[in-house]
Amino acid sequence: MSEYLSEKTLSSSYLYRGRIINVRQDRVQASGNQVAFREIVEHPGAVAILALDEENNLVLVKQHRQPAGEILLEIPAGKLEAGEDPMECAKREMSEETGLEGASWQELFAFYPSPGFCDEIIYLFKVEDLNKAAAPVTDPEEKISVIKLPLKDVKAMIMNGEIKDGKTIIAMQYAMISNC
Repeated sequence: MSEYLSEKTLSSSYLYRGRIINVRQDRVQASGNQVAFREIVEHPGAVAILALDEENNLVLVKQHRQPAGEILLEIPAGKLEAGEDPMECAKREMSEETGLEGASWQELFAFYPSPGFCDEIIYLFKVEDLNKAAAPVTDPEEKISVIKLPLKDVKAMIMNGEIKDGKTIIAMQYAMISNC
């Protein structure tokens, strides 16, 4: 059965190479010797952080997202640099985006947000015991507002469409089912 599902890459060609993503087209051999083309966005991967303070408030960021064309409410997150350890990236992004650091870190799981066309994998971390970062570094290109939201208010915000970001919804669902 798995042979039926498998595809063999016959050739690849790059359509675009950028600073954050590359786009390639693969020519594949599918089941029954059928040849097909797949367009793939290559992404270096990312981290996302479920950050909870001592009062069980979730730390979120608000920022404009050009592809969505609006300001979104999200958990802190960021792109992995080449060869960067996901835990180190998570700590760096937490400090950069929120000005906070945490004493208790846990890697929860990794997931593919859009595997139909993109190879990006997101590593989800949980951090607690928050305090101000010793020397927070900010990215001058990012305009971010940090807010804290009681975890108990999350479900309604997802249901009424105030929270639309997929990684944030996944993290919040994890928090609700695991009774964070």
